[in-house]
Amino acid sequence: MEPIVQISLDVTTIEEALEMAQVAVEAGVDWIEAGTPLLLGEGLHAVAALRKAYPNHPIVADLKTMDGGYLEAEMMAKAGATHVVVMGVAHQATIRAVVQAARDYNIRVMGDIMAAPDPVACARMLEGNGVDFIIVHTGFDERGEDPDRSPFDHLHDVVAAVSIPVQAVGGLTIAQASDMPAHGAPLVVIGAPLVIDKQEFKPSTNREQIKSILEQVVENVKRGGSGSVGHE
Repeated sequence: MEPIVQISLDVTTIEEALEMAQVAVEAGVDWIEAGTPLLLGEGLHAVAALRKAYPNHPIVADLKTMDGGYLEAEMMAKAGATHVVVMGVAHQATIRAVVQAARDYNIRVMGDIMAAPDPVACARMLEGNGVDFIIVHTGFDERGEDPDRSPFDHLHDVVAAVSIPVQAVGGLTIAQASDMPAHGAPLVVIGAPLVIDKQEFKPSTNREQIKSILEQVVENVKRGGSGSVGHE
């Protein structure tokens, strides 16, 4: 697939999410993600607000579903999500339930392999159960205890093992994320607020800087990576 740039709105209020989404869309970002913190803070109302503001953009609901798969996917689809996330360590019945709901409501499923004992086997299992995308994800807490961990630990093996598109997330710098298409992962995720050289960029204080950084990311990703973005 052609490279895609996704902004992950890892904020806790609809107001913050809409503010960041506006900057990202102006910069040319393709997909908007209602991050897990946003869903915890505002629930499906955040998805509905994003859908109202951006009726033509794909919206990913990062539910990290572990159970109740059909209902969770159904709720987010009705709120306006086009993609939902199920965990690969969930029971396969849950994964199949999410996939079934996605088929019923014409949305797509992303399977997250975070914490899987065998990431490659998990990715293959997810593909076999009908998910549309694989997320190679190194968790926040995992990286907190072991800063050397990253999606690169498993990325290339997973890309080689599946035939569906792959996304890599967790601990990547903006420059590394921008280069993901060159590693076989065309779904590029940039988390927001942005952090570069340990400086946090938020729309309320850094709107034009954020827009400029995201424009660089979009340009780099669309030409296949290997450009210079940020300073990390």
